[in-house]
Amino acid sequence: MKKVIIFGEAEPGAIAQAENCLVEAEAMLLMADNHKGYGMPVGGVAVYRDRIPPAGVGFDIACGNKAVKLDLKLSQIEEALPEIAEALFANLSFGIGRKNPNPVGHPLFDSPAWDEVDFLRNNPELKRKAEAQLGTIGSGNHYVDVFADEEGNVWIGVHFGSRGLGHTIASHFMKLAGDNLNIMDERPHTLDVRSKDGQDYIAAMELAGAYAYAGRDWVCAEAARIIGGRIIDEVHNHHNFAWRETHDGKEYWVVRKGATPAFPGQRSFVGSSMGDISVILRGVDSPRSREAFYSTVHGAGRVMSRTQAAGRKRLVKVFACRNRDCEGVVPIDAAHREGGGNPRCPECGGRTHQRKRWQQTAKGLIDFGKVKAEMAAKGVILKGAGPDEAPQVYKKLDEVLQAHEGTIEILHRLRPLIVCMAGPEEYDPYKD
Repeated sequence: MKKVIIFGEAEPGAIAQAENCLVEAEAMLLMADNHKGYGMPVGGVAVYRDRIPPAGVGFDIACGNKAVKLDLKLSQIEEALPEIAEALFANLSFGIGRKNPNPVGHPLFDSPAWDEVDFLRNNPELKRKAEAQLGTIGSGNHYVDVFADEEGNVWIGVHFGSRGLGHTIASHFMKLAGDNLNIMDERPHTLDVRSKDGQDYIAAMELAGAYAYAGRDWVCAEAARIIGGRIIDEVHNHHNFAWRETHDGKEYWVVRKGATPAFPGQRSFVGSSMGDISVILRGVDSPRSREAFYSTVHGAGRVMSRTQAAGRKRLVKVFACRNRDCEGVVPIDAAHREGGGNPRCPECGGRTHQRKRWQQTAKGLIDFGKVKAEMAAKGVILKGAGPDEAPQVYKKLDEVLQAHEGTIEILHRLRPLIVCMAGPEEYDPYKD
């Protein structure tokens, strides 16, 4: 009888979702950073012979991590860290800034998939949107961080995926497979990889994968330019993807959602919370590694939902300050009562523009003011972020990695110096 293989501990909701997937899957595993997701749990690895569930790969197709090592020591940039943080946050596009002000050309836009996949060919505006968004980072738990390793070497780490392109592809093929887009406790529907729909999904997924890789490449290169260093090493992996792989002489589609490939000798960058150590690790060969289909964690894993941490919010239109470091807003109704037009920011007197922002309706468990003070005391420069990304909402990465002992080895431990994320008020329509 098939059963879910669990590394470390698992919450009941994640186990129930994994068991749903196991009805069709040949094998189902939960990495130690697991938690409940959309249909298939985050930290889940589902193994199929000739089927793929679009909901298993998820909305943010090819979300992943990239880390690059620079030819710089911390001692060379330590005094400039505050200025570097300001420059990174000002020049890279987080959250609502979903169009890259520096358009990025890339060969992926010449891929035949744009014409060969029916859905992409019939929706040419999606390619235009993807071209405009390449190199943007998004919101939620997506970030650009600067680290120092145990020898004082400077690293950049990023985490984000395929943005609007991936979300739109995922939504279309999930509906095509028969999924409810708000899928939680239902079994994710699958596509036969030999069918036209299955082949189209694979081609579109791989295109989104190339797009995510290109975006992370560009952001790392741009961050290195801002810092003033040259990239001398890089580690790059997806963790929301389906791979065709051979295990025990048999061909499978291995779907990793919030899980990272860790074949013997393969390196990965695994990020943690904003206040904890991240790592560069390498897969090793062992019976446990083979049992895990050579998979490992993608992060620390949540222990608190975003709503529990940040409270409840509703989306409203406001006039918001254009200055990212200023939180001044004017409600639309108040502005109209004063004669209309774009009012000046009540905090700094700067220009405002109309945008969507989250408005708090119920308090959460995290005091983010206290979190920011704790980060400052640790010497971490924090730009943006919110209570739903506080260290308290995550497991400890060291404890998570211990559950995978014998399948990986730690090569470098990375201490956070700068953390840049979208602010808590940012609205991002793409489910990451």
